Amino acid sequence: MRQAEVSRKTGETDIRIRLDLDGTGKNVIDTGVGFLDHMLTLFARHGRFDLEVSCKGDTYVDDHHSVEDIGIALGKAFEQALGDKKGIVRYGSTILPMDESLILSAVDLSGRGLLVYDLQIPAEKVGAFDTELTEEFFRALAHNACATLHIRQLAGGNSHHIIEGAFKSVARSLRTAVAIDPACADEIPSTKGVL
Repeated sequence: MRQAEVSRKTGETDIRIRLDLDGTGKNVIDTGVGFLDHMLTLFARHGRFDLEVSCKGDTYVDDHHSVEDIGIALGKAFEQALGDKKGIVRYGSTILPMDESLILSAVDLSGRGLLVYDLQIPAEKVGAFDTELTEEFFRALAHNACATLHIRQLAGGNSHHIIEGAFKSVARSLRTAVAIDPACADEIPSTKGVL
């Protein structure tokens, strides 16, 4: 049962997340940030993760605290659900087209949190969403999942498509990386013997 439940309560947000790595993409998402709801719905479906996210945040200030803290909590949920990481594929990469946009993502569930981010999002906002929060979300996710995550834009001009392509690509890369490799299901995929 590769599942996790994470609660995170601060003076700015109150978040609850449930994650099942071996799901079918079922999701219930209510973050208080409409665009992020849309992105996390896509993330769950393309990763085939069962995902529940609820957040009550200080969105009257702006969406920054909610978006970053959800990234933190979701990263912790991945780290918790993976346990000792025995048998996982560990690596995953995806080049994903989203209309005119083309996004590459690659992940290593290495135990070392790092984001290398190269998206050129032309608009400052998509609807009410500050597009700079895309990087904040993925940084929080990578660091708290203890994963090395690269996201690179190979083509694209529409801000919505670029961000959506990134969420879908990362979800599919994670889907590959968290999968159990039947050939080495009882092994830690590292010469160190630990991840």
